Amino acid sequence: MEELYIANYGIVFGSIVIALIHTLIGVDHYVPFIALSKSNNWSMRKSIFIVVVCGIGHVMGSVLLGFAGVGLFTAVDYLVNIEEIRGTVAAYTLIAFGIIYTVYGVRCAVKNKTHTHTGINGETIVHAHSHNDEGHAHAKNTGNIFWGLFIFFVLGPCEPLIPFIMYPAATMNIFTLVLVTVSFSIVTISVMVLMTILGIKGIELLKIKKIERYAHALAGCAILVCGLSVLLLPI
Repeated sequence: MEELYIANYGIVFGSIVIALIHTLIGVDHYVPFIALSKSNNWSMRKSIFIVVVCGIGHVMGSVLLGFAGVGLFTAVDYLVNIEEIRGTVAAYTLIAFGIIYTVYGVRCAVKNKTHTHTGINGETIVHAHSHNDEGHAHAKNTGNIFWGLFIFFVLGPCEPLIPFIMYPAATMNIFTLVLVTVSFSIVTISVMVLMTILGIKGIELLKIKKIERYAHALAGCAILVCGLSVLLLPI
């Protein structure tokens, strides 16, 4: 009995460590939220809410697949192949999202470019046109942005969850299986939230006003790079 408890603690600790490392090195888990939060002026509460919802969708996709595989006695190699396909689709989805948002950002930057005018007294006046309609469009498009992120994270698999955590735990007992799954999920979502908060706070400290006009374009580029990293790098 004591050996069983030790084994349970060991696999739970392992699931926490794997979740921590997997989420930290996977920049796609938090960079898109940071970029979109700053470019769209989301409140911290709204940003955290979106991260949590997307995080739940992210882990639940793999969790449900893992439980189905365990229940149906499906070979782990078969499930890993499914996860790889999901990962590829998710990467291309994020790349497409990044390209579209970059184009949108460039369009916004061009519309809000700085203009110079000569005043009545011959003075040169420099100012940037503010497009209120564009601002309203940002608010209206939040829903589209959210669903784009949510779809990506639902498609995006938690690669180590099934082969390294769920299947080994399933050989022990159902309690251990549920415990490690919950532990992995909580840590993954918590780290996503923490890294997003730190990223947003870090950007706020920089207080770079000159590039605010290019915020959407830079956010799109950041998302595009994340998509490419998911596709090309083993993270």
